[in-house]
Amino acid sequence: MDIKVKTPQVQNFINGEFSRNGQKSMDVISPLDGSVISTLPVSGAVELDQAVTAAQNAFPAWSSKTLKERIQVFFRYRSLLEKHMDELTQLVHVENGKTYGEARAEVEKSIELCEFAVSMPQIITNEIQEVSRGVECRIERKPLGVVASITPFNFPNMVPHWTVPNAIVLGNTMILKPSELVPLSAMRMAELLKEAGLPDGVFNVVNGGKEIVEAICDHEGIKAVSFVGSTHVAKIVYKRSSSNLQRCVALGGAKNHLLVLPDAHLEMTANNVVASMSGCAGQRCMAAAVMVGVDKVQHIIDRMVIEAKAIQPGGNLGSVISKEAKERIEGYITEAEQQGAKILVDGRGAVVEGKEGGFYVGPTIIDYVTPDMKVAKEEIFGPVISIIRAKDLDEAIQIENSSNYGNAAAVFTQSGGLAKRVMEAASAGMIGVNIGVPVPREPFSFGGWNESKFGVGDITGRSSVEFWTQNKKTTTKWNPEDKTNWMS
Repeated sequence: MDIKVKTPQVQNFINGEFSRNGQKSMDVISPLDGSVISTLPVSGAVELDQAVTAAQNAFPAWSSKTLKERIQVFFRYRSLLEKHMDELTQLVHVENGKTYGEARAEVEKSIELCEFAVSMPQIITNEIQEVSRGVECRIERKPLGVVASITPFNFPNMVPHWTVPNAIVLGNTMILKPSELVPLSAMRMAELLKEAGLPDGVFNVVNGGKEIVEAICDHEGIKAVSFVGSTHVAKIVYKRSSSNLQRCVALGGAKNHLLVLPDAHLEMTANNVVASMSGCAGQRCMAAAVMVGVDKVQHIIDRMVIEAKAIQPGGNLGSVISKEAKERIEGYITEAEQQGAKILVDGRGAVVEGKEGGFYVGPTIIDYVTPDMKVAKEEIFGPVISIIRAKDLDEAIQIENSSNYGNAAAVFTQSGGLAKRVMEAASAGMIGVNIGVPVPREPFSFGGWNESKFGVGDITGRSSVEFWTQNKKTTTKWNPEDKTNWMS
């Protein structure tokens, strides 16, 4: 679909108003064709202070509302997401480079996340118990205060909805820092939340790069920070924010292994593995990165080649995010080839007619990769899968366990017993059986292990409630006639 959506000049959103305040700016480039579609204000500590002050001022009134009052905003907001589905889809398509279908699926997932947020009254119930005669203990969940969410380029609409609805419904006020590469969806999100009736100052958006991230991690007025991005930056954010006594959960990168056994269903396996590798141009932390072929799986690899050759850049495959990303991905492929790997399907040099300035990498399958190669160990974040061959399941599990990451793993087999072995032994937070992208759905939470996540708890679902709230414990006694006991 051609670029038709209007892309306004990006602004910060503070205390219910858009502004730029004369900051330095940078271009926002559409990866579909390399064109400049907007400009972004590069904000810093001054703009963050303004946003934090607005959020602090809004917190007392917002947090004092009942949970049922707060969710009414998100009932209305959910309806607005549906009403503006086509526009929101186009924004994601243009600023991120996803296919139109992938972009629409992302917005649909955002709606599902809102549905979870408005179900909070059914999920959160205060605990109360008579712990001694005439004495009751009660636990209530209370918001933290001003919180922040730092989100990545690969899901400009969905990932903010991992955090914003839950955090705000639970009574916090929020500052969102979207990726500087994809700021347009966040702006529209702010407009729609205001239209839905969210009070000024409850939700704020501050744009920029490294400086604003550091300012968020250092700000004493921010009580909690969530981050999604690369492992390198996740480590920095986690260490910096936690050292400043902020609560933090930081999701990093991935190198997801799919273990394919000889008895796996041919068509389903080949289709799932290739779709997992190439969906969203491989720019998702749940993408298949390594296929570990156990014993005799050549027939499945042959079918994967057929499936991959049916995927066309600019058609059913979107762009990668930038020129630098394209060059980096193609560099991994070239290095693997030079080291002796065999390129079965080569996505280097992809050009889309009419969009020659776009950033495209075709689907790529690399066979005979060894575990010591960079292409087998490092996150590529593109439509590339490396095939490592293992003699048996024990060796395959050992290969999976050797990864520094631990976001997801999957096994393809018709044997329940073998599947269970992988489910128990894989070192990853999310496991799939005959599923290439094992993303849990609400109320189950999203989060990996090892160097794919830093901090306690997960970022979505029931687990997120723990992250965005704190417990208040109250003990009461109103009956002086009862005998004195240890609770008196």
